[in-house]
Amino acid sequence: MKARQLALLAVLTALSAVGSFIKIPSLVGTPALDSAPGYFAALALRGGSAATVAALGHVLTALTAGFPLGLPIHGLIAAGMAGCALGTYFLRRVAGRGVASAGGVVLNGFALPALFILVPGFGTAFFAAMLVPLLVASLLNVGLAWAAAAAADRLGLFRARESR
Repeated sequence: MKARQLALLAVLTALSAVGSFIKIPSLVGTPALDSAPGYFAALALRGGSAATVAALGHVLTALTAGFPLGLPIHGLIAAGMAGCALGTYFLRRVAGRGVASAGGVVLNGFALPALFILVPGFGTAFFAAMLVPLLVASLLNVGLAWAAAAAADRLGLFRARESR
């Protein structure tokens, strides 16, 4: 990894750490503005960066909340967040930033929590309790990321190297 890419990854991860303290009220206290930098990477940079920042963002948020669901479950959620960011990146490559943004909200706000219906001890009650807070957090995170990516694009910040 080049020094510029590593520095950008560090800055985005630091922004995720700041966002991890801005919580959306919920049952477990982990929805936060931690994934906006990961979605920014998905909408303006590369998929690997997006996945890394989104996963680390969730780990930082879970840490600030005291890992309320336990370390293994939060590890699964972090992997799911990486998948949501990658999905958003691939949607951007195929269909553009608008479709990718909508896809990111659906992936993070609906699809990822829906997987917990299958996890013993969680089920549909957990899904129902987390649906609204996660949709709100997803809308805020992806909306902030979309605005930042659009601004970066207008300024030509990443166009030459990373923004395909």
